[in-house]
Amino acid sequence: MSDAAAAPTVVTLSEDDAGKRLDRVLARHCPEHSRSALQRWIEQGRVEQAGEVASRKTKAIGGAEVLVHPAPPEALNAEPQAIPLDLLFEDEHLIVLDKAARMVVHPAPGHPDGTLVNALLHHARVEGGADPLRPGIVHRLDKDTSGVMLVAKTPQAHERLVEMFQAHRLERAYLAIVRGRPPQAIRYDTFHARHPSNRKKFSSTGSRGKRAVTDLESLEFLHGSTLVRCRLETGRTHQIRVHLADHGHPVIGDTLYGKSIGDPELRRVSAELGRQALHAAVLAFDHPISGEPLRFETEPPEDFRTALDALRGASTR
Repeated sequence: MSDAAAAPTVVTLSEDDAGKRLDRVLARHCPEHSRSALQRWIEQGRVEQAGEVASRKTKAIGGAEVLVHPAPPEALNAEPQAIPLDLLFEDEHLIVLDKAARMVVHPAPGHPDGTLVNALLHHARVEGGADPLRPGIVHRLDKDTSGVMLVAKTPQAHERLVEMFQAHRLERAYLAIVRGRPPQAIRYDTFHARHPSNRKKFSSTGSRGKRAVTDLESLEFLHGSTLVRCRLETGRTHQIRVHLADHGHPVIGDTLYGKSIGDPELRRVSAELGRQALHAAVLAFDHPISGEPLRFETEPPEDFRTALDALRGASTR
């Protein structure tokens, strides 16, 4: 390749791979790379099979050697951008806000700007933490999860808030609409680790990993689904989504952990929502500097409430 990049990934295809789409074959052989990245690199001419540059139409050749040349990582910077924020509290030490769904928390490959961090840097001086792409960030919400978030404005506040999260000295509760009818109340206490075959996912079904604890309470039975409250004792990546999916009740709209939906009404509501029905409703903690008890609670956004009303209506028909 013409630009400096990491050494290529070398893959030898099996005879069983012959005739299959090359991107699908490579996704199985190269779990360290996402399928979308592999497709992009094929389109950019960064993949060679048996000495020939591959294209989108290239089929795998059994026994062939394939070279994958990953593209250099994007140069990322966190720059201030005038993006509206829904602030719940602010002083000289911290900010509490209601994050909108579909907002990424910090710049990353594929999301270089338009993030919460870009908005925060425009709003105030935000410091703390060693990562220049995540100043002040002490926890995260998934892109498609809405709700209460806490951000440090000073290094001292950042350090103390990180300690509080690590020691689980905060109250965190989420609302979710899930498929089926989970128990009225249950505690999920499992190991939490990367999924063995899908690098984008996590799993709670293994015998190794970090401890993950979620307390679930069923609040309202709906059409083919249930409104639940989930309280976190720990805060692992995708923890609620993983616990619910692995126990047979994926969050509606969750395309990563959910399976195909047979019920037409539930499928329609999920498609119209267009994201997972998950909202960080409650965050309570002691102020990291003053020690004052603080508690914040927000209602789910309009799209969540619309889905909830639709499923309530369908349950009465």
